[in-house]
Amino acid sequence: MKPSDTIVPTPAQEQAALAWLSLLHDRPTCGDQLTFSQWLRADPAHAQAYAQAQVIWELSEGPARTLADEDALALQGYLQAMDRPRRSPLLRWSGALAMAACLLLMVGVGSGWQAQRWIDDLRADHVSAPGEIRTLTLTDRSQVTLDADSAIAVDFSHGQRRVELIRGAAFFSVSHTGEPFVVAAQQGEARVLGTQFEVRRQPHGAQVTVLSGRVAVTAHDHGEPQILGAGQQVAYADGAAGKLHAVDSEAQLAWRQGWLTYYKATLADVVEDLRRYYPGRIVVLNDELAARKVSGSFPSKDPQVVLNSLQGVLGFEQHRVLGQLIILR
Repeated sequence: MKPSDTIVPTPAQEQAALAWLSLLHDRPTCGDQLTFSQWLRADPAHAQAYAQAQVIWELSEGPARTLADEDALALQGYLQAMDRPRRSPLLRWSGALAMAACLLLMVGVGSGWQAQRWIDDLRADHVSAPGEIRTLTLTDRSQVTLDADSAIAVDFSHGQRRVELIRGAAFFSVSHTGEPFVVAAQQGEARVLGTQFEVRRQPHGAQVTVLSGRVAVTAHDHGEPQILGAGQQVAYADGAAGKLHAVDSEAQLAWRQGWLTYYKATLADVVEDLRRYYPGRIVVLNDELAARKVSGSFPSKDPQVVLNSLQGVLGFEQHRVLGQLIILR
């Protein structure tokens, strides 16, 4: 028999191991335990697959619970918006959802159900899939290029052209019609007449980068606008704007040509971008690792190549499960 470290379970065996792990965490019967013991002894690869599943389960339990709580909140908000009869709060399901999310994290189903993305897409007019850069022309002949995994809602009425950035990032080439063109994201907005600029959502706000022309950025409804020109950028969060500063806008916007460019960015920020180009999940479990700084340009079409390059520099470990989940530690 080969040593256990040379045994490579098949994807089917890995899936079976994950299924057994889930079952054994949920009050198995004596019959279940007997059948599991028989399955475990039937093939050395089964034992190897189960050992790997246990390690990944432990690694992913924390992130999975966070995802479960987020999905529970999203579902609760959606049901309330639909004005259905009140039921027991979905938050009480977060424990069970954490178990399910843990499996989803490990299986990493790229087309799997994610509550917030599904809800976002329901109210969007245009969306891009993970890994897809999509350019479209609006009815006023303005062009919008959606970064991967992005969504916008468009409302051209009442003498104003208004776009809401629901998810991700979008680059706008605005036609001059005389009507204001407004891009809203989180609590702020960018207002222009004719220009080229990007709006990118961030955890509690957004970032605006101007390639050409001028853009007035307001952090909240009653705030004073900041006027940005070509090669300038500003971010706002929680209703407060940061300091306007100069940037290499061509490099910042190189994602339109398939490149992600960073200067002293944290690994967490890089991974956040890569998630939009990867069909499964990428999780960073080490806070110190997530805070480490990265500089360079990387091709966005293959996140695994980017992670391999960063691994050579930063020296982290990668755990890949069933071809979809990548855990960095």
